[in-house]
Amino acid sequence: MGEDKFDISPEWVDGETKALEAPGDHRVELRLWLRLLTCSTLVESEVRRRLREEFDSTLPRFDLMAQLERAPDGMVLGEVSKRMMVSPGNITVLVERLTESGHISRTTLPTDRRVQIIALTPFGRAEFEKMAARHSDWISDLFAGLSAKEGGVLMDELAKLKRSIVAALARNT
Repeated sequence: MGEDKFDISPEWVDGETKALEAPGDHRVELRLWLRLLTCSTLVESEVRRRLREEFDSTLPRFDLMAQLERAPDGMVLGEVSKRMMVSPGNITVLVERLTESGHISRTTLPTDRRVQIIALTPFGRAEFEKMAARHSDWISDLFAGLSAKEGGVLMDELAKLKRSIVAALARNT
């Protein structure tokens, strides 16, 4: 099979597959974008499935706990929202659920009772460590088809692409 040919089950038809059917109709940049999107979607879907099946959890909960794991003293709710690039309302729902399950604690700032600080509880930290270890295993498994050298080359090329995108965004603002 050629580089752009691969077996896909009939139920999985995405933009990349459609673009590969008529590559002359699509510029290389579009095909690259679709390839990146397809890979990202495949990985994200599998991580979501495994989090649900193995931990009865969700990717947003995992992401919130990952942010808090890096902040042993906790974080202000608004800062978590900015870091995760989601609305404060979405964070509030996650915080409620994780507080109810005992994974995180919520306190108010003594000097300003409007400010809430959230932190992993010892139980939450232990649970997150289990999830993070499995998450690492899953990603390794999904990327096992790449050698260390190929992974390094891909990282370098994606870094170049990121710089290109950032420069284009700066020109267009």
